[in-house]
Formats: sequence, structure tokens, C-alpha cells
Amino acid sequence: MDANITVNNNKKTNKSLNTHHGKVETFPIPFSIEKISEDISINSKEEIINKAISLHLNGNILDAEKYYRYFCEQGFSDPRVFCNFGTILMNSGAFKEAELYTRMAIKLNPDYAIAFTNLGSILSKQGKLEEAEKSTLKAIKLNPNSSDSYLNYGCILYDQAKFNEAEKSIRTAIKLNPNSSDSYLNLGNILKSLGKLEDAREATFQAINIDPNNYLYHYNYGVILKELGKFKEAEDSTRKAIQLNSDFAEAFLNLGAIFKGNRNFKEAEIYTRKAILINPNYYEAHSNLGSILINIGKLKDAKVSILNALKINPFLAKAYFLLSMLKLEDISINCIDMLFCEDVLANQSYQNKVDIYFARANILHNQKKYYESAKYLELANKLKLLIKPSRANLLIKRSEELFFESIKDQKRNLQIDSPETIFIVGMPRSGSTLLESILAMNASVDDLGEINIFEESYQEWQDSDRKSTLAEIYWQKTANCKSDMNIKTNKWLYNYQYAGIISQQIPKAKIIHCFRNPLDNILSIYRTHFGVGNEYSSSLVDCVSIYLNHEKVMKQYKKLYRSNIYDLNYDLLVKQPNHEIKSLISWLGWDWDDLYLSPHLNTRSVLTASTVQVRSPINSKSVGGWKNYREMLLPAIEILKKNDFYLKQDLL
Repeated sequence: MDANITVNNNKKTNKSLNTHHGKVETFPIPFSIEKISEDISINSKEEIINKAISLHLNGNILDAEKYYRYFCEQGFSDPRVFCNFGTILMNSGAFKEAELYTRMAIKLNPDYAIAFTNLGSILSKQGKLEEAEKSTLKAIKLNPNSSDSYLNYGCILYDQAKFNEAEKSIRTAIKLNPNSSDSYLNLGNILKSLGKLEDAREATFQAINIDPNNYLYHYNYGVILKELGKFKEAEDSTRKAIQLNSDFAEAFLNLGAIFKGNRNFKEAEIYTRKAILINPNYYEAHSNLGSILINIGKLKDAKVSILNALKINPFLAKAYFLLSMLKLEDISINCIDMLFCEDVLANQSYQNKVDIYFARANILHNQKKYYESAKYLELANKLKLLIKPSRANLLIKRSEELFFESIKDQKRNLQIDSPETIFIVGMPRSGSTLLESILAMNASVDDLGEINIFEESYQEWQDSDRKSTLAEIYWQKTANCKSDMNIKTNKWLYNYQYAGIISQQIPKAKIIHCFRNPLDNILSIYRTHFGVGNEYSSSLVDCVSIYLNHEKVMKQYKKLYRSNIYDLNYDLLVKQPNHEIKSLISWLGWDWDDLYLSPHLNTRSVLTASTVQVRSPINSKSVGGWKNYREMLLPAIEILKKNDFYLKQDLL
């Protein structure tokens, strides 16, 4: 009986799903053949087939290819050979030739399910996703019990951002073959894209259970743990991948990303450079290094790294986006021309197109071509919503739940001796990074950055039936994050939802609420390409809904805990920095220092979308910027008017 095995020589990266499978059909080999001379002077059709298959199964791909090619050039016809030869060509990157031979196999046998599966993989690798989908569906129709066909179909659907359909297909593959570790790995990637990170973690862990020595699985597990914010576990898993394969550049790159996520930029740079050392042509590593260098303020070096990435891969979407974050004068005309040519969009994934559209919008904005910039912003955000839905309703629901929870139990537990804790809350892009930089000029301040440890602490407190204090749980987490300086600042902005609970449970807690003109704020959110979270940012209507809800709950909390909450108006801050900063420092009870007026001199690392802007002196350039995008913002303007949030003349 004929048997099939899967050949997959491609590596998994954190940019794509596990590669589509190529199938090799094997046949009984009744006898062996002695190695022949280079000209392959053999006449027996079956002998050539058998020798080719034997070499292929034993991993001798070069010699197998030689026999397959000789077979085809002699004018012999066997669909199985054409199909297998196509698999080798696919795995070597010769996609057009692979497509040609696989189509020959189908022509010879129109009911050849494996060939249709392989053709789907080849077409997918060429970016012909609709054709790939049709070919793989044909394979499934011919053989509905093929686990590999459903697995490949799920990969193709994933590449089209059809995540729910992709999940369904992969689950069918698992049902047909519960021991397919690749299927569990791909399921994990799909669930990660759907935002179901815990489910993704479980699926990937199942892949590791099936094949514990596969370095790719440990690597993927580390990627998911990183996105869950479990940096120590992510580091351990990634180091396991490196232990299993010390030349795996992708793992070093992910380790760098883990340290970056944990704001350890020194280690992040070291491991990213190791990835480049292993593979000097690893363009994603050059691009990531550029991102790290931007975060630590080395903008000239960042530009060099980004350009290195584009030199290796002129179509690297992420690199163009990073380049667009630099000053316009730092970007060459050639790079801008390439970014705006239509070729750069060819065969790009949806996510890559989002990067390109945001990059174009940024460049046009810097050129003051606001109407054209708006067009690309709308394209980028519409596509982004297809990839990740807004879920604004969940955020609003959580705000309301926590408000009612806080007023249900207003018992205050403030008798514990404690460090000074400052919570910076508000909407994204409301001036919070500038505020954090101002406060960080105080040598006694640890800026924890955007780290969601209060919500984690609250959940642990609830799960333990409040046996210990919420303050003790939270302080322990802050101690694990940084040094033991006297003052901690936490810039997880959505802590505004917990303002009541913070005021009740955290002694010496001070809350600074950042806000600005709503249309400037909404525009800035809509213009920002957030990497993780803030999915509502891609919908102007949802941005307004979240903004209004956040103002509503903060107004309620201020009535209850006015003395704990300071209002910081960004528009006033950048127009009258001397007056506003002195007022803030006075409220905090700190001694005055003129350094507070020069936060751009702070050498700290910054891990937000404001990373470039915060390196400049305080200025009011962005105030009133929404007027340049008035037409695009009309849906937001109408909602704000209906809610009487601002006087109508302020929105005209």
C-alpha cells in the first residue's frame, strides 16, 4: 500500500503561521540501485522512480532532485513523480517551477488530492491566496479525511485574516489527527491572532507535549507568553528553544523582544545583535534593532539599522513604518518613492499592508498633506479592524462594573506604612508620556512605564478572598519590577477604571488624570498604530465612545475622591509649561527643580508611540491639529455635539 509523509523544511517565525505542508507520495521499493554516474545513464522508468524516492526519504534532496528532473526530461509521465518534484522545488523557493510541475501532476491525474494540496501551498507562498484556497478546497473535496489538507487550508485562511474560519479548519485537522503537533502549533497562532492568548498558550503547550524536543514549539510558546506579559516564563521557553538549537536566530530575536517588552533595552539590544550575528541577512532583526534604538533615543543609529533592513528586503513593511516615525528630513527621497510605489503592496499580508498604510499616512502628515494622509489612515484602520475587532463594548462594560464594585464596598484600608505611589491615568495619547518624563526628572522616582500589574494584583486579591491587602500584593509586584526607590509611577492608563479602588486600598496613592481636547485626542489615537491592545483605536465612533465613558467614570470618581486626583490638562501644559508644572509639583508636595521644565533631557528609555516626540522640548504643535482632519473626523464631531461634551463652537 502506498504511504504519504509530510516534508516541511521551513522554519516558523513570529511573523507568520507554521508553513503549509508539501506532501511526498512514496511507493514500494523492491530493490536498491547502485549510485550512478553524473549523467544518469539509466533507462528503467521504475528504477529511476525508486531511486529518487529512496533519496528523498533519506533526506538526500539534491540527488533526489537530480533523479526527478532526469525522469521528467526523459519524457516519462507519472503524476506522483511530478508531484514530489514540485515539493522539492517548493521547499527550495522555486515556486513558479514548483507550480508548473504540480499542475502537470494534476493534468495527468485530475483526481490527485495530494497534488491539489501541494498546489495550494505553492500558490499561497506566491501570495495567490484565493487560488490557493480553491486548490486546497478541491483537495478536501477529493479526500475529506486528509488532516494535512485541512491544516493547509487553515494556514491559507489565516493569511487572509479569516481567523475564525481558519480556527475551524485547524480544529478539523486535529479531530482527524489528534497527534498532529503542527496542527496544535498553528491553532495556537490563530488563537493568538484572535486575542485568545490563554487558549493559544494551551494549544501550543499541547504541541510541546506531543513533541517536547521541537525547538520551534518552545519558541512559539515563548512568543505567546511574551504577549501575555509573562516575561520570565517567556524567557525560559525561548532559552529552551536556543538550547535545542543554538543557531536559531529567530529565538535570539524573540529573546530581544522579551527584554524590550520588559523595558530592559540593554539586554534587548545584545540579543537582537546576536540574531544578526547568526544571520547577517536577517532583515527583521535589523528592523527590530532599529525599533529598540528608537526607544533608547539613538535615532541616528536606529535609522542605519532600519535602512540595513530595507537594503536586504526593500519590501519590509514594518521597516517603512519605523522609518516614518523619524523626522522627515532623515528619510531619503528613494525610500519615500519606494514606500508609495504600488509594487511594495504586492503579495503583502493584511498586517503588512496596515504597516504600509500607516507609514504613508505619517509621511504625508509630516508633509502637511492632510487630506491624502486621511485616506491612508482610513485604509489602515479599516483593514486593522478586519484583523482585530474593536471590542470597545467590553472596555466600557468593565469600567461600569468596576465603578459599581468600588461604591459597593467603600471601606478604606489606608493604615499601612507604604511608599508613595503615583498612578497616571487617562486616554492613550493624552500627554501621559510627557508627564511621566517630567516626573522622572526626580531622582527618587522609578517610572514603571505601561505595565498592567494593578489589574493583576486586584485579580489575585479577589481570588484569595482578600486574605491579604491589595496594597501588599501590588507593592510586591512593583518591587519585582524595578529598584527600591521611594516613589513609583505607573502609567497603565486604563487604571482610570480602578480609580475608586486605588483610592480606597492603596495608601499614599496619588492619581493624575491626563486629558486634552477630545478631537485632538481622538485624532491622535486614530493616527497611532498600536502594536498590542487598544483595538478600538481603529474606529472613530468607538474612540468617541471610550473617551466619553472614561470622562464619565472619572467625573464620578472625582466627586468621591477629589483630594486624591489631580487634573492635568495637556493643552494648558504645553502652552504654559512653567505654570502648569509648578502647580503639579506643588500638589505632589515635592521640592521645585528647574529640571522639571526640560523632560526632553531625560535619558530614560521610552516604550510608547510617543518615543520620538518626547525627545523634543515641550511645544504646542499638536494642539488644534484635529482641524486639519475635520472631514475625516465628522462622525466623531457629531457624537460629541449630541452629548454636549464640549461647547459647539469648540468643535467648529
